[in-house]
Amino acid sequence: MTEQSERAPTGAGATDRTTAPGRFGEDTAVRPPGEVRTWPRTFADRLTAPLPGVRGMTRLARERSLRPNAEGLRGIHRLPYAPAPLPAPATGTVAVTWAGHASWIVRIGGLTVLTDPVWSRRILGTPARITPVGVRWEDLPPVDAVVISHNHYDHLDAPTLRRLPRETPLFVPAGLGRWFRRRRFTRVTELDWWESAELDGVRFDFVPSHHWSKRTLIDTCRSLWGGWVLGDRQGTGRRIYFAGDTGYGHWFKEIGRRHPGLDLAMLPIGAYEPRWWLADVHTDPEEAVQAYEDLGARAMAPMHWATFLLSAEPVREPLTRLRTAWRRAGHPREHLWDLPIGASRVLDGFSDRASSAACATPPEPR
Repeated sequence: MTEQSERAPTGAGATDRTTAPGRFGEDTAVRPPGEVRTWPRTFADRLTAPLPGVRGMTRLARERSLRPNAEGLRGIHRLPYAPAPLPAPATGTVAVTWAGHASWIVRIGGLTVLTDPVWSRRILGTPARITPVGVRWEDLPPVDAVVISHNHYDHLDAPTLRRLPRETPLFVPAGLGRWFRRRRFTRVTELDWWESAELDGVRFDFVPSHHWSKRTLIDTCRSLWGGWVLGDRQGTGRRIYFAGDTGYGHWFKEIGRRHPGLDLAMLPIGAYEPRWWLADVHTDPEEAVQAYEDLGARAMAPMHWATFLLSAEPVREPLTRLRTAWRRAGHPREHLWDLPIGASRVLDGFSDRASSAACATPPEPR
């Protein structure tokens, strides 16, 4: 498939663009929030690896290797889960709380932003979640915005989204806006790769990932996929990167080049076995460490593990392998924010050091 690092926006009015060079995104097209745009029928040309064909599906069915075996499930009761009250918002800070899987509560620039919110106990095609949600829905502060990485069911959960007021600002990939507007959401902003929009001084940049999209039998790659860089333009200047779902590849270096000095990278470390099936679309722990290095981020927070049984690796293996890879790479231990589900971490707005407030680190797996 064609790899495109400089694709121009394709929506209506794409020529009426401004750019935002420098720390908040080099040559990034800034779009008006809520703009209704026309998109191509397919984004298949954005794939960086071919999708599995009949032969791969047949092999997967024959090997029956989509779930951990009995030995791999033994550690479920020891998965890191330590729910705690959300840290009190303070001027000049950014706080992140891991609710599980790819769902984060991000407090930045005075806004509360949810990433890929999935509060349901079950999603289509998988067993029930193996750890509870880290933050009860009723304990959330008012949600100011939501970002969605792509349309797979473990990242786009209709029952959870129905809990939101329909005027909640939503930032979604190109081609996915119709799904939300059909559900009567009124403030939907669709972005292409390397485009951005702003809300109350917080910048939302949509960046590429090595993945794909599909929600029904007939919509493969009809909407785009990617990650998000959230930046506080008016206060701390802090920026965090939320990868969504992704395999390892060249995009990480390009994101780091365009967004130098990221404060935190939230990267997936689970759902990687068998590798012959999942390597193109899901990073393993060692690749996540390499992605962190490519991005040039100051700290890394792992995600996309310990929540749903999506693949065959043992349930506690991702964290063990991540810590080993981190140590072997020689990175400072304090820059790995391996939070339990439900825990938080606060970035101090006036230094490069993260506060330990509301933070708990799970013990080393045994």
